[in-house]
Amino acid sequence: MRFLFKALFFSVFLLSNKIEAENHLNATTSAARKLAGRCNIFRGKWVYDASYPLYDFSTCPFIDDEFNCLKHKRPDKLYLKYRWQPFSCNLPRFNGLIFLEKWRGKKIMFVGDSLSWNMWQSLGCMIHSSMPRARTSFLETEGLSEITFLDYGVKLLLYRTQYLVDMENQKVGRVLKLDSIRNGNSWRGMDMLIFNTWHWWTHTGGSQPWDYIEDRGKLYKDMNRLVAYYKGLTTWARWVNLNVDPSKTKVFFQGISPTHYE
Repeated sequence: MRFLFKALFFSVFLLSNKIEAENHLNATTSAARKLAGRCNIFRGKWVYDASYPLYDFSTCPFIDDEFNCLKHKRPDKLYLKYRWQPFSCNLPRFNGLIFLEKWRGKKIMFVGDSLSWNMWQSLGCMIHSSMPRARTSFLETEGLSEITFLDYGVKLLLYRTQYLVDMENQKVGRVLKLDSIRNGNSWRGMDMLIFNTWHWWTHTGGSQPWDYIEDRGKLYKDMNRLVAYYKGLTTWARWVNLNVDPSKTKVFFQGISPTHYE
């Protein structure tokens, strides 16, 4: 399987900007390559940084109320002061202008549940904080949403899906289809795809959004949730292998939120 599941932090965007960012900051290309070659961004820790956060929630036009903790008077603010620090290197500070130049004319899509939704909005706010006068368009719908930085042709898209695999309304009720992924037609043509899914697979009772699980044409009232998750992600991985050209599209899979796991 070409694609391994990887935990995704926004640091991956910082690293993807690395070489060109160094050029903008008058550093040498060879130094940038040396840093990238020995930097494992997935091994590190969260550290306190007094200069954070990277954007002011009150000036960002993309945040929904569900994620606007300060608007709703959350009393503590220490959680805003942490950044990801790899053990093996230092990452450059995020710069929205460099990001837009790097990704000029390209499309980045987040695919998943509220974790993807949150990160999509946060990335938009990080760029907006660096480029507050940049012309933008913002379209948010129940399924597919889009933030576009018009002067650069950069599109940040969000496809909201709880399971990645399909869910259909049928005569018997809502059916979660473990071996079907027609949703994927909307994911084609992206320059980067960032996927996530997990905690909805564990929901039961009134918070469970499906009535039956379908696997290979058979309906089940329920099954072991880790088995169902494995089957669903196998379908997703097969879709990626068959439909994504790795020379044109970068693919990442986000790790689960620890609070959801608990």
